[in-house]
Amino acid sequence: MIDIRPVVHAIAKLSVAMGGLMLLPAAIDWTAGDPNWLAFLATGCGTILLGSMTMLATRSDGGRFQIEQAFLLTSGLWLVLPVLGAVPFMLGAPGAGWTDAMFEAMSGMTTTGATAFRDLDGLPLGTHLWRGILQWSGGLGIVVVAMVFLPVMRVGGMQFFRSEGFDTMGKVMPRAGQIAAEMSYLYLGITLACALTYAALGMNGFDAVMHALTTCSTGGFGRYDASFGPFIGPIQYAASFFTILASIPFVRMLQLAHGDPRPIWRDSQIRAYLGIIAAVCILIVTYEAIWREVALSRDLMREVIFNVVTVISGTGFFTVDVTQWGHLPFVLLILVGLVGGCTGSTVCSIKVFRYQVLFQALRGQLVQMHSPHRVRPLRLQGRRLDAEVVNSVMAFFTMFVLSFGVLIVALALSGLHARTALTAAWTAIANVGPIWGPEVTANGGVTSFPGTAKWLMIGGMYLGRLELITVFVVLMPRFWRQ
Repeated sequence: MIDIRPVVHAIAKLSVAMGGLMLLPAAIDWTAGDPNWLAFLATGCGTILLGSMTMLATRSDGGRFQIEQAFLLTSGLWLVLPVLGAVPFMLGAPGAGWTDAMFEAMSGMTTTGATAFRDLDGLPLGTHLWRGILQWSGGLGIVVVAMVFLPVMRVGGMQFFRSEGFDTMGKVMPRAGQIAAEMSYLYLGITLACALTYAALGMNGFDAVMHALTTCSTGGFGRYDASFGPFIGPIQYAASFFTILASIPFVRMLQLAHGDPRPIWRDSQIRAYLGIIAAVCILIVTYEAIWREVALSRDLMREVIFNVVTVISGTGFFTVDVTQWGHLPFVLLILVGLVGGCTGSTVCSIKVFRYQVLFQALRGQLVQMHSPHRVRPLRLQGRRLDAEVVNSVMAFFTMFVLSFGVLIVALALSGLHARTALTAAWTAIANVGPIWGPEVTANGGVTSFPGTAKWLMIGGMYLGRLELITVFVVLMPRFWRQ
């Protein structure tokens, strides 16, 4: 029987931390004289009290986490914390119902960036700050999970990076605290640099902080209905730079910070990721110039770079209606949204590493068909690809495609237009953010969606953020019979 006390205890600790974070938007609204501060104060104090009581009730000396407990912890965190995070949206502004509040909180914690709120411009500062904190916390959480838990749990081929996350010999992270601390300091440093850059380029202080939180988490919640639209010019290049920075493996940036720049230049994931961005930008600009006869300009190149980066990274900011670029650019954006960035970063979706494994496996199969007696081990980044890694990646691809297809059909059956159903499933399962279709509101939100569609998307965001397999394993009866 699995001992769930350490799992509940860990979730309770993080719940207390979340309650403490709620006091920040409470202070912002209190300073601004907005009565919305009461909702955050009440929810924060209640969350701290509930978490503290649960911590006391689940104290144990059970030692290190086992793999089964790691599955429960990762699955449970992204269920419990969004529920707690949704409460201020109900008690305070915008006074949302349970479905919309839960959608917003899940979208925040999974760094998806789709919104269920119609009037973002009119929300109090505290509510905006809380939306940013949810995304920033979710981004940090997934970086730690990707480097600490997923390699040990052998989810989606992540065991390939086990030595990158400090090999644990079958136990989950005897040095988890040290790794989490280093990742947190790096993440905080990038966020501070981003906020200072935004402020230097013209954002006011609050906008700089809020958008830095949602940029460095590759989340994409904006303060305005026009998303990143109010900020035109060099600030878009800055946003693109910090988005790319948050999309590469944090372990490489830690190695760079420790004085070794070689791994970041040698990482094939990073090279492939940057190459994809460059290739797609060139294709779109060429298409616009030749096919649609749009004049080449700095503005066109800036808009293309910004929107390509924000889609491939799953950030979800937008400055223009990309559907006006034409069919080919739109299809390219959908495809790169299914690529994502690098493993061990804040980015969602399938990720470059898994495509590299897929292509190596296909190449190996073709070589084997041509030369049946030739033995050629599969390699990636100079390391041998074990059959376990390849099989795990193939299982992930299969589950991703099936889940994506089922979600499209389910959303269509809920009453959404076919185009809306496709892009809503895409943005949920890949945690991208933008949605296009007749039911989408002017700010790109899902306010007009049926409740069933919103809950389907909540489920899709949850599955996609946790790499699918993590959730499906916990749902198997066999898991609970151990």
